Amino acid sequence: MRKAPIAAPKAAATKSVVTTPTAKGARAKSTAHLLLVEARFYDDIGDLLAQGAISALEAAGASYERISIPGALEAPAAIRLAQASGRFDGYVALGCIIRGETYHFEVVCNESARGLMMLGLAEGLAIGNGILTVNTMEQALDRALPTSQDKGGGAAQAALALIDIRRNFAKPVGKEAGPKKSAVKKRGSK
Repeated sequence: MRKAPIAAPKAAATKSVVTTPTAKGARAKSTAHLLLVEARFYDDIGDLLAQGAISALEAAGASYERISIPGALEAPAAIRLAQASGRFDGYVALGCIIRGETYHFEVVCNESARGLMMLGLAEGLAIGNGILTVNTMEQALDRALPTSQDKGGGAAQAALALIDIRRNFAKPVGKEAGPKKSAVKKRGSK
């Protein structure tokens, strides 16, 4: 028998705004521009996820664009194609995968998550993963509703946090990244 997940405290459900420090130490709203990549297989769930993500981005002062894709499996490819434009600071993948009777559920869940993770690790992209993987429509609604678990808003906040981290670790202009090169020649070099 499965145990019910432990609910997070209600205080944890409040939305936090990701901000970046200004020169004077005050907090400024985000200037990030993001792409919402919406898998529209379940339109009603997609609408709720998008509503939560948009609310979080607007609260943070971030701008965004939206594209629709057929399903979650296309999210990594769509993000990689959009990345080539150079227009976006980050991405929010939204969608829903509901378990069916076949192994297809595991394939779509695993491969969409793996693709998003690989883009984050290999390409350094800031991606918030708001693709729900659930057993029932009721679980999907509970996770998608902005007044409940608000996974769309959480994914947008995750993308903003990663953008902020990347900006904080960006190489300062005129400075070399990494350790200084040694004046000692390596064995075998001329």
